[in-house]
Amino acid sequence: MPTLYFILTVSTLSVSYTFSSRAPLWLSVYLPMAMCLVCVGRFLWWIRAGKTPVSDDVALLHLKHTNVLASLLSAGLTCWGLNLYGYGDDPAQGHVIFYMALTVIGCIFCLMHLRSAAIAVTLIVIVPYIVFLMAEGGPTERAIAINLGLVCMAMISVLLTHYRDFKELIASRRDLTAKQVETQALSNENFRIANLDALTGLPNRRRFFHDADAAFAAAEANGRAMAIGVIDLDGFKPVNDTFGHAAGDRVLVEAAERFQSAVVEAGPVAATVYRLGGDEFGLVVQGDLAEGVLEDLGRRLTGTTARPFAAGGAYAQMACSIGFALWPQSGANAESLFECADYALYHAKRHLRGQTVLFSAEHQAEILNQSVVERSLQAADLGTELSLVYQPMIDLRSGATVGFEALARWDSPVLGRMAPGVFIPVAERTGLIGTVTRALLEKALREARTWPEALALSFNLSAHDICAAEGVVRLIAIVNASGIDPRRIDFEITETAMAADFERARQSVIALKALGCQVSLDDFGTGYSSLSYVHRLPLDRIKVDRSFVADLDSNPASRKIVKSLTSLCLDFGLTSVIEGVETEAQLGALSGLNGDLAQGYLFARPMPAGDIPGYLAGEALPRVAHGA
Repeated sequence: MPTLYFILTVSTLSVSYTFSSRAPLWLSVYLPMAMCLVCVGRFLWWIRAGKTPVSDDVALLHLKHTNVLASLLSAGLTCWGLNLYGYGDDPAQGHVIFYMALTVIGCIFCLMHLRSAAIAVTLIVIVPYIVFLMAEGGPTERAIAINLGLVCMAMISVLLTHYRDFKELIASRRDLTAKQVETQALSNENFRIANLDALTGLPNRRRFFHDADAAFAAAEANGRAMAIGVIDLDGFKPVNDTFGHAAGDRVLVEAAERFQSAVVEAGPVAATVYRLGGDEFGLVVQGDLAEGVLEDLGRRLTGTTARPFAAGGAYAQMACSIGFALWPQSGANAESLFECADYALYHAKRHLRGQTVLFSAEHQAEILNQSVVERSLQAADLGTELSLVYQPMIDLRSGATVGFEALARWDSPVLGRMAPGVFIPVAERTGLIGTVTRALLEKALREARTWPEALALSFNLSAHDICAAEGVVRLIAIVNASGIDPRRIDFEITETAMAADFERARQSVIALKALGCQVSLDDFGTGYSSLSYVHRLPLDRIKVDRSFVADLDSNPASRKIVKSLTSLCLDFGLTSVIEGVETEAQLGALSGLNGDLAQGYLFARPMPAGDIPGYLAGEALPRVAHGA
């Protein structure tokens, strides 16, 4: 519409200029100026009104006004042009004809979406001009009139066709809209299903991250706190391995129900539970997150797992560890907040199993330190920087050394000497543990070749070493290439490593046993299903965890636990190894407990390979013999 009024104004002014010296002023100047003022006013009105959304009723009213005004302007301009025609010479009269023809064509295009106005303008302008030219003009004018009539008929035909197509498009859009409504309903249902965990009915991992992003954006906008939590069931994997996956699924469903009930009763906060996968659950927490609120929520959640779970006709005892990260104290976005919560969970599972850990500045410092360790480890020359120290294992009956356990050390040119408790977890998380294990095993076997044939080598394996498809194959290749009798090698695995993937781990253990190696279960008694491992694995030794030995001489409960574990070994025909013997009192308390082997600082501290010959040469342990 603004274009229409622009064309009318410019064309009218040009004709007015042509006749300003030929026709009376009222006809050549004043009348066209008045009509141009109307056109300019409408031009400005449409420019302003076009930016404002209106209702359908208001739009219809504007279109009606346009119909009326278009007809009036057409009639007025037509009468004005016909009255001017007689005052001009041939060029001026040609200008009037050109003015009427060009303006009408321009108006038809501008009014294409308002068919009634376009047709009205065409008829009001063209019909009088054609009649006038046919009656008053010469041959040239009559030819122009016929040409103008035919062109206008063609333009009207195009207009009607366009209008018909437009109507069909609108009708098809209505049909399409109905289909879109149906499709949208189906899409919404698919979205709901895609964001729902089929087993537990909880929102799934996809929905967790969607809602976490939305909650973070809302918290950032209104300046309120929000938190993300990650829950992991401790001891679930052995339930799957022992009772089967159907029982495990029932445990997950029950755990989900318990968690939902716990967050419903969470008081001043709104928390939603999600299943992230496996036995891992997520939380998005909003509301009044004052100090202690997350800890209370964590205690409520961990308390729900204290009751036994029904599993395969029996009951399984489990726990859960929880990591929380609170914004704005931690994380710059929802994703980093989740990573902080995940690290807090990792810390809980390593140090405070079955409890809640809130991500803190200390954890951030640990991450930074571990990032430095990770970068240094990735750049390290492991063949030269890794080394081993060896701690002897003592026969409690004879007092003789029967073997050595290899303990890793890393002498970094950047960080200095690093204990295995620092760099091994980093190597496990970054996927470097396989390379580290192979470098250490090759070094240990090379150094063990210098020992007496009767001495065994005990070597620790990670979960990756026994659960990765290629891990055990590479270990077997290293043993075969070493030239050492495989029967001298004792591979130690932990219950945690077994829990990662029991079936794969069991196959690896069987392969190592087939090679002739011995296999020990390390840290026995600290897991959740130790007896199932003893029953289902071809083990040779069980290492009683040092936590039971620390107060063996003063705590009757610890003495009973150690005695029951050593008796278990006797019943299964396994060798028991007592870890962490550091005092004479602890050694004396072992008397009569049926232990086979022991190791600890009381006998010797870990030593480099070069000190072993001297240690063996001077081996005389009367206190061991006396204690035994």
